[in-house]
Amino acid sequence: MTTSLLWRCANHLFDLADRTLIMGILNVTPDSFSDGGRYNNLDSAFNRAIQMQEQGADIIDIGGESTRPGAAQVSEREELERVIPVIKKCRTHLHIPMSIDTYKATVAEHALAAGAVIVNDISGCRFDARMPHVVNQYQAGLVIMHIKGEPKNMQVNPFYKDLFDELIKYFEKSIRIARAAGVTEEQIVIDPGIGFGKRLKDNFQLLRELRIFEKFGRPILVGPSRKSFIGRLLDLPEEKRLEGSIAAVTAAILNGAHIVRVHDVQEIKRAVTIADAIAGKINVGD
Repeated sequence: MTTSLLWRCANHLFDLADRTLIMGILNVTPDSFSDGGRYNNLDSAFNRAIQMQEQGADIIDIGGESTRPGAAQVSEREELERVIPVIKKCRTHLHIPMSIDTYKATVAEHALAAGAVIVNDISGCRFDARMPHVVNQYQAGLVIMHIKGEPKNMQVNPFYKDLFDELIKYFEKSIRIARAAGVTEEQIVIDPGIGFGKRLKDNFQLLRELRIFEKFGRPILVGPSRKSFIGRLLDLPEEKRLEGSIAAVTAAILNGAHIVRVHDVQEIKRAVTIADAIAGKINVGD
């Protein structure tokens, strides 16, 4: 077993040495790239959350604004109207924690008050200066993700002189911002942002050399599920990218990922169990 690596999320404490965590994606939006419109009413969203819990998800990540390439922003009010009823309903029926996928501090604040315990911020606390203060107030877990640009323009000819140098400096700054607001190291997870302002080759390089980010001593989250880099290589639409997603998740785990963010929880759970056994995270006996 590897050295203990803890992630504190309000009243939840995860030990990421034991096994890889699965974060199930719940987009309550009409326009997310893969499942937009499928879970954008309260009943369908709630039923999907329960289903993912039964399938083995460790966290439900709820998002009310699409961050696909080229996506337009939605107002705080609209985002709140989408996510808060879902969080409130799920709070009384889920026994696993919820995460709010937002870069808006006001949305995060209401979501945490409603029952979420993690903020998954695609901007790494860069788009809203109040975000780390809200995280600190609720002692929530914080996912600091790297993005180059904004969703509306991030895939318009992204370029890196040195991919890893740029990401390391980005994480160093975002962690400083969070720590200055009172967020503890134990609350932080980092995410290299697969598909967020990355070229095709960048995504594969990140998965291949993920251990570079172990220098931060924090858990690493990876979200390759159904993304376009898989579709481009296989020439497949979103709904046919399961095998590619499984391969990417397996590679991520073998190269140091502690948390994977996915759509297909049941299938990915099975792959994660085998990958964890190969990685030596779980004892398979004789």
